[in-house]
Amino acid sequence: MTFVLSRTLMPLVLLVIPGGTASGQSCLLPDYELPKSVKALPGTVFNKAGVITTTGASLLWEDGKVASFNCSFEANLTMTITAVGTKGTLQVNDFVIPYKEDTATFTAGIESWFNDLVTAWKQVPSEHVVKTDLPQDALMVKEFTGLVADIKRNGSKPEQKWPILSRKTQLVLDAVKTSIDRGLEIVEVQWD
Repeated sequence: MTFVLSRTLMPLVLLVIPGGTASGQSCLLPDYELPKSVKALPGTVFNKAGVITTTGASLLWEDGKVASFNCSFEANLTMTITAVGTKGTLQVNDFVIPYKEDTATFTAGIESWFNDLVTAWKQVPSEHVVKTDLPQDALMVKEFTGLVADIKRNGSKPEQKWPILSRKTQLVLDAVKTSIDRGLEIVEVQWD
């Protein structure tokens, strides 16, 4: 299993595919379980002001699942995520900002393997196209204003999903930074 952080070091959402099934929400397993620990990978680069411009890390879960990521401001503009699990793969080439405002594509392969003579794929990954009438940023504003309106008009309580996911994602990133600061030591991730 692998996951890739978006091009920025402070992403809104991370994606993990443990065992080949997409949670699509966070750097957490489908039930948003935090990894037990993280370990920064060698090669972190800092700019002159001491800001991380390139880094990577491995994340380790209690049950033995492992994920890794790397991200860099030094690399060519890339918005690609490749998630590989034991039963499938997911590839999104325009993960953060789609190439086109009205469509986004991804490729998924489930239990892909070679034919008996190993001359071709037995199960070819399939490409999927997601169409939308509005660009993703407009959809985010629409969702946000809808949530605010529901609170104001109907007295609803604020949704807790996104603050929890954001906090857990930040805990993982803070643990990566601590690992870097401690010379690439393994750092436990703890929910306060």
